[in-house]
Amino acid sequence: MFVRVGVVAASIMGAGLFGAGSATAQELSPEQARAFVVGKLFSYTCFEGTAGQGRIFPDGSVVGTIRIRGQGETRFATLPPGTIRVDANSVCAHLSGLPFTPCFRVEKLDHRSFRGSLSGMGFAYCDFYQRNPRSQLISSSAEPAKATPIPNMRPSLRPSLAQ
Repeated sequence: MFVRVGVVAASIMGAGLFGAGSATAQELSPEQARAFVVGKLFSYTCFEGTAGQGRIFPDGSVVGTIRIRGQGETRFATLPPGTIRVDANSVCAHLSGLPFTPCFRVEKLDHRSFRGSLSGMGFAYCDFYQRNPRSQLISSSAEPAKATPIPNMRPSLRPSLAQ
């Protein structure tokens, strides 16, 4: 199970990080992909229904959530430093226990999104959309707080005429 979650998470996070795409998409070099993705929070949805959110850190570690095939519970997932590696020619996920090292293509769709796919398997892709966690905190409240009047508690600085 751990290997499966690791493969899916790395494939999704890495693929989403580094994708394949539409006619207006711009394919990113590995270094451009790193600059566009690392440190930012992205929500993702994949071709087979897997979805979640995640962040890749400069050390190659990954933290996020995953809901495989859109079924079951959303699970928290982490991958250790060095999992996602960028070199001059590729972006790859290095996972112990896997018989191969998946590498990714990344295509920038617009200033906040990209499509990532497994190299050589363009049908296996995830679309990633940058999220601002601060705006999610604000927009998550179901009902705006009601204003409560604050009573005038200022002390009088001069005595009134009645005194």
